[in-house]
Amino acid sequence: MPFAWFVAFRYLRDAKGQTALILAAVSVGVGVVVFLSALIGGLQTSLVDKTLGSQAHVTLHRPREAPRPLVEPVGDRAIARVMQPAPQRLRSIDSWPTTMAEIERVGGVTAVSPMVVGAGFARRSEAKEAVLVRGVDPERLLAIIDVRKKIAAGRFDVVGSDVAMGSRLAQLLNVGVGDKVRLTTTEGAEDVVTVSGIFTLGNEAVDRTWVVTSLRHAQSLYALPGGATTIEVKVANVFDAERVARDIHERTGLDADSWMKLNAELLAGLAAQSNSKALIQFFVVVAVALGIASVLVVSVVQKSREIGILRAFGTASRRVLAVFLIQGGVLGLAGSLIGSGFGVLLAKIFERVLRGPDGAPQFPMALGLPLFVSATVMATAVGLLAAVIPARRASRIDPAMAIRNG
Repeated sequence: MPFAWFVAFRYLRDAKGQTALILAAVSVGVGVVVFLSALIGGLQTSLVDKTLGSQAHVTLHRPREAPRPLVEPVGDRAIARVMQPAPQRLRSIDSWPTTMAEIERVGGVTAVSPMVVGAGFARRSEAKEAVLVRGVDPERLLAIIDVRKKIAAGRFDVVGSDVAMGSRLAQLLNVGVGDKVRLTTTEGAEDVVTVSGIFTLGNEAVDRTWVVTSLRHAQSLYALPGGATTIEVKVANVFDAERVARDIHERTGLDADSWMKLNAELLAGLAAQSNSKALIQFFVVVAVALGIASVLVVSVVQKSREIGILRAFGTASRRVLAVFLIQGGVLGLAGSLIGSGFGVLLAKIFERVLRGPDGAPQFPMALGLPLFVSATVMATAVGLLAAVIPARRASRIDPAMAIRNG
């Protein structure tokens, strides 16, 4: 074993009480960081999954129609106008198959789905509810929102006049699988459809209003032969959605709304959680660094005579420096390994004890290798940095003064 390592371990072994105390402090600190990081990461993942379980990452549609002035100004003549918003009508995206092909080439895009989306009413007997009709290509829709996994009754089959609707809407209309419902669109078209499936996406507005039908059926209902009013996009990294939306807008000229723009309050909450996690980590790091540094400073004082003898026998100052840096690194590394295990144990107990009525964890934990690697690197680096001042002090000890006063 190299000389510096031998002396470092000897010092740690001689001061067993101090070593055990600082090792416990580092372990608790790392355990707290691992536990809170897993908790906050799990909460963020759960919130994002629940939010995006019923919506695309990016939604594209034609720009709103702007009002056109009736009289153009001529020369220096001034014209007073009252500008009113133009009435909006359901319009198809021009050349939407070509546009979809262009969107699929944008970096980060994993799935694209065309839709006809329009308002209407669903009626059964005396019950009448406002609905949002969504005409979809089933396979493309499932690549963005996996409705098939959310089916509560029946099956997801939207061929012909078969439709799937939200569970809350089915409850309000008092319908089940196989029942008939009359759809009336804002374009004045009517059709009797059959409920093939009932889904629950966990979003009250969605489960109360959505009626999903085939793309061709919706084109017929809204007098848009071969048209698509909306294109929905899924991206690989959900937090890249805004960047992808800007890229698509620049390429196609379509209005692009990302989930980050539509859920600004949720995004602000996620940012606040991340900031709180960073703040907690900062204070834990400071506490661990101060603990390691104080123990090593005391060790330098206690071992000053021995250090002076080592220096008198020709031990280079860089070797003395290495002895204390090794102690700091070892304490940080060992504490991170013990603390990671402690944090995982806390997370598993917390996850197992707090469960919802369905048996699922109320607070899912995001445990993974990157979390443990970052905790280990952080604790080891903090141990090394905390040892710098004591190590420099030890390496500068005058041998004669240390031996005489030791």
